[in-house]
Amino acid sequence: MAASSRSAREIKRRIQQMEAKRELRRTQEKRRKRDNLVAAGAGTAAVLLAVVLQLTAFAGNPTEDEYAAAQAGLTDPSASASAPATPSAPPTNGPNIPSADTAAGKTFTGELLLNGSPLGVEVDGTKAPQAAAVFKSLSDEGYFNGKSCHRLTTADQFGVLQCGSPNGDGQGDPNYTWGPLENTPADNTYPAGTIAVARTGNNAYGNGTQFFIVYKDTVIPADTAGGYTVVGKVTSGLDVVSKIAAAGITPAAGDTDGAPKQPVTIDSFSLK
Repeated sequence: MAASSRSAREIKRRIQQMEAKRELRRTQEKRRKRDNLVAAGAGTAAVLLAVVLQLTAFAGNPTEDEYAAAQAGLTDPSASASAPATPSAPPTNGPNIPSADTAAGKTFTGELLLNGSPLGVEVDGTKAPQAAAVFKSLSDEGYFNGKSCHRLTTADQFGVLQCGSPNGDGQGDPNYTWGPLENTPADNTYPAGTIAVARTGNNAYGNGTQFFIVYKDTVIPADTAGGYTVVGKVTSGLDVVSKIAAAGITPAAGDTDGAPKQPVTIDSFSLK
């Protein structure tokens, strides 16, 4: 009986060890699945962040912080030397972008109506034929009618009103991008009255439908792609934009960069 009891206890002990090992494996498997789920969630978050960064890039000209950093001579601490990229075909515009030939050598004049107040405008197809072709085409289509001017900056040397975002939120249309850069100022200075094209940062083919009106002399440092295409100028009525600026902003990117407190709508934009 004693030997039989010892044998039973030994069998029971082995069974308990086996159950303990099984439980350990089950715990490890649950932990592995949980860790995989966390990793997947982190990956999803990274993708979402990348999408957000891609979309916000379409906001156009630099934020106030970027402007201040460039003015201070700061460089991107994350930038580093890398091996030369493999040569690739030069970028080209898609078939939905009008040819520069349609505007080359021409000067277009017209009117930009903001909140019922007219601005006389001139678009230069000699210095910026591709940009002029795009803006002539968009204005002929009535694209700008009803669009808003979503961004206003009021810094001492950075005064612009930015307009033309498809949905009025500063985002661009990824299916409507074009280049190259044209008529960019060598000294990064944009005089009052300048009409320039907003674009994705560091991308010479990141122009779209957005533009900005400079209402006071402005300095915008160039990025790795260059400056901003000057497509034309305001010939009359610039005080309309100055009054919008005087009404102030709702700060977003900084104390001097945000949405205009006075909502601004493009009633019409005509060129001939």
